[in-house]
Amino acid sequence: MTLLAVERIKLFTTRSPWWCALITLVVTIGFAALVTGTAEDARFVSVGSAEFGYSFGLAVVMVLAALAVTTEYRFGTIRTTFQAVPHRGSALLAKTVVVALLALVVGEIAGFGSWGIATLLQPEADLALNTTAEWINVAGIGPVFALAAVVAVAVGILIRHSAGAISLLLIYNLAVEGLVPLIPSIGDDIHKWMPFNVAHKFITGDGSANGALAGEAAGPPLSSSTLSPGWALAYFAGFAVIMLAIAITTAKKRDA
Repeated sequence: MTLLAVERIKLFTTRSPWWCALITLVVTIGFAALVTGTAEDARFVSVGSAEFGYSFGLAVVMVLAALAVTTEYRFGTIRTTFQAVPHRGSALLAKTVVVALLALVVGEIAGFGSWGIATLLQPEADLALNTTAEWINVAGIGPVFALAAVVAVAVGILIRHSAGAISLLLIYNLAVEGLVPLIPSIGDDIHKWMPFNVAHKFITGDGSANGALAGEAAGPPLSSSTLSPGWALAYFAGFAVIMLAIAITTAKKRDA
C-alpha cells in the first residue's frame, strides 16, 4: 500500500497526467458531440456512433501512461525510487497499477460522458442501454483504456525516452495495424490477431450496438477478429501482461 501511495503522489503532483486526462475527455466526448449533433436523421445515431471517438482518446491515454514512466527516467527520479525500493519489480508494478486505475476512471468518464452528450443532443435517437452489447460499448471503454495504459507503461520502461516511446505507440496504434491487411495473402489473417484490433472487437462486438441499422451503418467500423467479446478482452489482457512482464524483467537486468 505504501508503494501505491508513493506512486499516486508522484503521478498526481505532475501536470502532464491532468492535461492528458483532460484532453482525453475533450477529444472523446467532443467527437461524440460532433458526430451525434450534426446527424440529420436520428436513425443514424446509436450507442455505437456515440462511442466512435474512443480510439482517439485511447491514443492520448497511452501518451499519459508512457510519460508516467519516461519522465522518471528523464529526470533521474527512477534511480531514487530503485534505491528506496531495491525490488524493482514491486516499484514498477505499483506504478503500473496506479496508472491503469487512472486510465480506467478516465475511460469510464469518457464512455458515459459520450453517451450522455449524445442523449442530450439527440433525445429522439434510440440510445437506451438495453442489451449487453450496448453496455459493453459504453462501460467497456474503461477496461480497454486501463489495459492499453499497461501496454504503454511497458513500452515506456523498455524505451525509456518519451519521444521514442510515444512515437512507437502512436505509429503502431494509428498506422501499423491498419496497414497490415494490405500485406498480400496473409495480411487479413495476421490482422485478426493484432492486439488493438482484438480490443476493438471487445468494444464493438458484432455491431449490435449500432442500433436498428445493424452493422457499420450507424457506428464505427467493426473488428475483423473472430473472437467473442469476452475472449477478446482476455486476449488483450494477456498481451498487456506479457508486455509488462518483459519490461520488468528487462528493467531488472540493466542500469537505471
